[in-house]
Amino acid sequence: MSEAPLLEARNIVKRFGGIEALRGASFSIARGEVVALMGDNGAGKSTLVKTMCGVHRPDEGELLFEGQPVRFDSPKAAQAVGMEIVYQDLAMAPDLDASANMFLGRELTRAGFAGRLGFLDKRTMRERTRDALASMQVQLKSIDAPIATLSGGQRQSIAVVRAVTWADKLVIMDEPTAALGVAQTRAVLELIGRVKASGRAVIIISHNVPDVMAVADRVEVFRLGRRTARFSRDRMTTENIVGAITGAISTEGSKQ
Repeated sequence: MSEAPLLEARNIVKRFGGIEALRGASFSIARGEVVALMGDNGAGKSTLVKTMCGVHRPDEGELLFEGQPVRFDSPKAAQAVGMEIVYQDLAMAPDLDASANMFLGRELTRAGFAGRLGFLDKRTMRERTRDALASMQVQLKSIDAPIATLSGGQRQSIAVVRAVTWADKLVIMDEPTAALGVAQTRAVLELIGRVKASGRAVIIISHNVPDVMAVADRVEVFRLGRRTARFSRDRMTTENIVGAITGAISTEGSKQ
């Protein structure tokens, strides 16, 4: 008997007024798997991810986590089961350093009376940040430098490590290599490989076909609010992916 997917969306419908953003969308990912979610702008990728993460509630359809039906009423509910998302804008405070960003919204306070007064335990947060970066082989010249002074690849790496620190099952990345140079892109793709090696599942939303082919175990293509194609590693070609994005190829129906 095969193991249930870690996260599965079945026939999700999501409407915003008269606009049907998702029209029976389905998706699944297994433990320790990297799945790329691809499609043109407006295909429904971001809406599906936000629905799976509790930002939106589905109007119809079903979500399952570890084989059990779930209803995430908020992003915190999704975080509570081990999910984190790295948004394209990274959601980081540029004037704060790596440890402050790592614990943003989850700050540790000192023990005893000082903690009750709200004093932060900066030493522990700094040590844990250093350990987390080392575990993912991310090197910074200084973890005390403000995020704004770091390169795009370094900022992206910190955002990914932050997600990995708080998510023990699934990390979702929205355009993780957008606007990065060649060397920075390679570093982020290698980091994704290390996240997978840690046993976590990874969902990548991306428009970059070469990057996806470098790291993904499977590609799921969305078009007009539903999944229209799935490609396993052995069928993952530029021609197949581009054809599915443009609507020339469909593996969940006849060719168009």
